[in-house]
Amino acid sequence: MAIDCLVLGAGQEVGKSCMVVSINGKRIMFDCGMHMGYTDSRRYPDFSLISKTGDFDNALTCVIVTHFHLDHIGALPYFTEVCGYKGPIYMTYPTKALAPLMLEDYRKNMDRRGEDEQFTSDHIAECMKKVIPVDLKQTVQVDKDLQIRAYYAGHVIGAAMFYAKVGDAAMVYTGDYNMTPDRHLGAAQIDRLQLDLLITESTYATTIRDSRYGREREFLKAVHNCVAAGGKVLIPTFALGRAQELCILLEDYWERMNLKVPIYFSAGLTIQANMYYKMLINWTSQKIKETYATHNAFDFKNVRNFDRSLINAPGPCVLFATPGMIVGGFSLEVFMQWAPSENNLVTLPGYCVAGTIGHKLMSGKPTKIDLDKDTQINVRCQIHQLSFSPHTDAKGIMDLVKFLSPKHAILVHGEKPKMATLKERIQSELGIQCYCPANNETVTIPSTHYVKADASGTFIRSCLNPNFKFSTRSSTDKSYLDSNKSKAVSRLSVSDDRATEGILVVEKGKKAKVIHQDEILHMLGEKKHEIQFAYCIPMPMARTEDLSSTSHMLCGFDKSTLISRLSMILSDELSEGNILDLGEELQVESFRVSVCSSDNCPHRLSSSLQNGSESVFFCCNWSVADEKLAWKIISIMKNSTL
Repeated sequence: MAIDCLVLGAGQEVGKSCMVVSINGKRIMFDCGMHMGYTDSRRYPDFSLISKTGDFDNALTCVIVTHFHLDHIGALPYFTEVCGYKGPIYMTYPTKALAPLMLEDYRKNMDRRGEDEQFTSDHIAECMKKVIPVDLKQTVQVDKDLQIRAYYAGHVIGAAMFYAKVGDAAMVYTGDYNMTPDRHLGAAQIDRLQLDLLITESTYATTIRDSRYGREREFLKAVHNCVAAGGKVLIPTFALGRAQELCILLEDYWERMNLKVPIYFSAGLTIQANMYYKMLINWTSQKIKETYATHNAFDFKNVRNFDRSLINAPGPCVLFATPGMIVGGFSLEVFMQWAPSENNLVTLPGYCVAGTIGHKLMSGKPTKIDLDKDTQINVRCQIHQLSFSPHTDAKGIMDLVKFLSPKHAILVHGEKPKMATLKERIQSELGIQCYCPANNETVTIPSTHYVKADASGTFIRSCLNPNFKFSTRSSTDKSYLDSNKSKAVSRLSVSDDRATEGILVVEKGKKAKVIHQDEILHMLGEKKHEIQFAYCIPMPMARTEDLSSTSHMLCGFDKSTLISRLSMILSDELSEGNILDLGEELQVESFRVSVCSSDNCPHRLSSSLQNGSESVFFCCNWSVADEKLAWKIISIMKNSTL
């Protein structure tokens, strides 16, 4: 069996996360995001690759959304209400509560920019009616074969990694996650699972971030210096996630420093979001939960709602404006007004997708930005890029991959050259096969497949029978040490490995069964056929009597004596196999050797008769399984003297 992974988004890029995984006959879409850097057809995944006819209900078993960020959920209303998908959609309770706020805010921004409306408010509402919310670590049986389970991912409130299992094949899709806690969320947590595949984000594939406290000090210093000089601070961020994290940080700092500079939110969306955060306190960090009874961290005393008339009001302020990355909306409107002043500050708290104004600012401070052919923005303000991203860094990704130790890994949601570097690390350091597919590519990996089977009584008895292995090893006899002499002594070593081989039989309409290899012939009504090899080999004698025939040679020594001499020779020269002296015959595995008393043995080569009067002939026979061992013994016999 194989797992097929069709990448519809976030392949060698950050944006429009979407992957369709076919696992043991089930097809799951993980995330359904949009790309923040495009306004054309590249904005959404190419859904036609899932079904050419548009019959998405039969093409997909379910859709799973990891969290409410637009690059993971932004295309969902379009997919359900415009493309027509009516099947089940799974996400956590907080994601279902907060996703409509993000989607509606984005829809309004599209409307303000005069873009074609991709979906309406009614579409968002109808889409959310199809969602089935899940709890963390709740095993959900999607159908009789597919089960899924959500694990805490950190990143933003409600974000989850999802485990999916069909039969014996299992995988985890991480979405976005954070392996270190911050001020309002805990670190990602997941069980140690047996996985065929791990699909992980790789936004910071080569970055090792410094301590959280160092980043916080740098951020607060930049903000304080700006407002102390009378400047305005613009923090373009999405309404949910980093806004709350930074508000908690600024609120605490304002209280300690007794600052009176106003902190604003650009719209009522974040105020509304904070209401949900208070209700979803159990999804936050341990510290916030512990202090909730005496202090709700999301009650911001110094934060006010922002009125559009305050854009050019005199005096310092701090403004959180949506959307993040300055992709349009109110954050772009404020940026156009504040960017020309060198007293002002724009601080970018996290990752910015290529194609956005935020990305242009992070790539090197430009003096001018062309918004369109008629609009140019003069940029004289201060620019600070601060690593407050809720994504894990390279160490966190490696820690998760090592902890889960999947058979295969796929990297998504990252930049191509950095993903290639991380891929090499995973393969060289962890020994895990890793892939970095591009958009619209399919990766196929093998999956685990177990068969439950009965076992025959003969097979079980063969497993229980002793399976002795005899070997000799040399050691020094210490009794000779006093006389400054040593003697090599051969000692017998015995092992008993209870293992056997069987045959798996699968008959139509019957349960699979493991039987002993001897039973298969009876089952098929056939007789056993074995290929035996034979060879009659001469061994020279260590004496000079001239005897005329082999029969005369044997008069001087009985057969058991000759076999005993041969056993001693093989014991000294042969390191493998169990040498059994059976009196007039020697056995090593299937190889058997005995003294040949016939002058006309059919297995004797004519060339070996030249010195027959000085040799003893031994007849050897063996099965094909021990051919290598047999020729090694024959070689020892040819080069030895009795």
